[in-house]
Amino acid sequence: MGINGLLEFSTVIGAILFLLPLFMGCVLFFLVIWMIIRNKRNETNKRVEVALAAIEKNPGIDVEELLKKVTPKQKSLKEKLVNKLQWGTMISLVGLVFIGFGAYIGYEGGWDADDPVVATVFGSIILAVGVAFFINYFIAKKMLAKEIEAEERQLSQQA
Repeated sequence: MGINGLLEFSTVIGAILFLLPLFMGCVLFFLVIWMIIRNKRNETNKRVEVALAAIEKNPGIDVEELLKKVTPKQKSLKEKLVNKLQWGTMISLVGLVFIGFGAYIGYEGGWDADDPVVATVFGSIILAVGVAFFINYFIAKKMLAKEIEAEERQLSQQA
């Protein structure tokens, strides 16, 4: 393997390293969306099959009541808010870890000069997303306080 073989090999590796992030960012994004949509469609089809089988066996059944029992329970507003708080906490902590890592490798030295900057910038972006979740949580909590109270009263009356 001569110089030309090494140049061809490095060109192939360079092309792969260029196309890999493109693939990860675009193709996998659409693949995940397709899988989520397919999963929801399958769940809906299963509920319809159960309802049709029940109607075939017992024509006098109340279809609305059956569909209410088969349909998964929607999350309450309070559960959705707690979920936002949880995601805000986790994402913020990951951002802080990246910022701390950037500060550590900047202090320690021996790394490439751009590594601390990249880690700190990446961590700052992640931290900003986490803070956005916190802001969303507190604003939604304030705006939806009356709806949450009404929802809790309705749930307590049903129980």
